[in-house]
Amino acid sequence: MDSSIVKKIKALPPLDDTIMKIQKICTDKNSSLNELVKVVEGDPMLTANILKSSNSPLYGFSREIKNISHAISLFGMATIRGFALSSAIKQNIKIDLSPYGISNSSFLEISVAQSALMFNWYSKVDRSMLDILVPAAFMMEVGKIVIAHEIMEQEKTDEFKQKLSLAKNMQDVSNIEYEIVGFSNEEITAKIFEQWNLETELVEAIRYSNLPENTPEHIKAYSSALLVIKSCINIFGILDDNQISNALEVLSNFDLDQDSFLQAIQKVKQQ
Repeated sequence: MDSSIVKKIKALPPLDDTIMKIQKICTDKNSSLNELVKVVEGDPMLTANILKSSNSPLYGFSREIKNISHAISLFGMATIRGFALSSAIKQNIKIDLSPYGISNSSFLEISVAQSALMFNWYSKVDRSMLDILVPAAFMMEVGKIVIAHEIMEQEKTDEFKQKLSLAKNMQDVSNIEYEIVGFSNEEITAKIFEQWNLETELVEAIRYSNLPENTPEHIKAYSSALLVIKSCINIFGILDDNQISNALEVLSNFDLDQDSFLQAIQKVKQQ
């Protein structure tokens, strides 16, 4: 991997103590909801950010979520961990996605929409997989932050944008990233999460999320679900007809249930 990229990854701030505690609680099967509530509520800014994310209309809850305990009871610990990690990224990493032609707010909107669709979909498919899928859906585009910075440093923004305008799907985007800076978003995101000591399944699910067929069987189910989500919610738009068509093709290729997916799309689009 390019030495300048390695330096950028190593220069990223580590997860703070609160996030590390949340990570430990959420991956410990013997931990309790009350432990998680206590840790989150000890950080007022994190609490506010999680409640803001929880109340996104994309999740489809009719009543306002007013406290962390209520949020955890509705979403589960895994989703709250996703909110917390997302909050840490927003606070600690300078975001400028201009080479991708999107604003910071659009980038964060994409992340929320990806996680909301995943939550609504896999809540009806296999809730046990949400522990990996929701945090992964929230954060699978984080590598683009590093890539964008590298593109601007190398003064290749115009070249990148020109090639990006010809991309038809997310594999094309990854290929262009690799062509311009020598690596893809998926590779960089996986490397960042390895540095943060996130679990192997989450790291590998993201690493292979463009080519799930190349992954070990126990990872394939996660990677294929992520590919479905990023096929219909990405830097080119959110749930337009062409993107949904692309996602349905992925569903078919990996023999995933179409009905539950389409129901989840309808729920997200209604909000």
